[in-house]
Amino acid sequence: MATATSNDVLGTGRRKSSIARVRIRPGSGNIVINGRPLEEYFADMKARNAVLAPLLETGTREQYDVSIRVSGGGFTGQGDACKLGIARALKLSGEGNYESLRDAGLLTRDGRMKERKKYGLRGARRGTQFSKR
Repeated sequence: MATATSNDVLGTGRRKSSIARVRIRPGSGNIVINGRPLEEYFADMKARNAVLAPLLETGTREQYDVSIRVSGGGFTGQGDACKLGIARALKLSGEGNYESLRDAGLLTRDGRMKERKKYGLRGARRGTQFSKR
């Protein structure tokens, strides 16, 4: 990653067990995730669209270079964590992005997590099969 400058804006996104640290800076629209381009890192279109959603909503797709370090979870959680991190960074960058991001629901953290396993059960809720004998 490049060194931080005064033009960099930081944002953190979380989803499930994924954490994304996002840095945006004025540029030409390059998106790099863990040192790889967006199309190479996320082969899934759903995750790719999630990452692009805040930039498309604010119309700043070609105005910022985005650098993301994401860890934990799977591609769905990582994509949504990147989405929240980019939205938070765009909110801090100013330019009246807050209202459009809020109205689109991009600033809301999805609090759903995996439910813990309970003792005596096979999973969070699944019990063992009943045996009469």
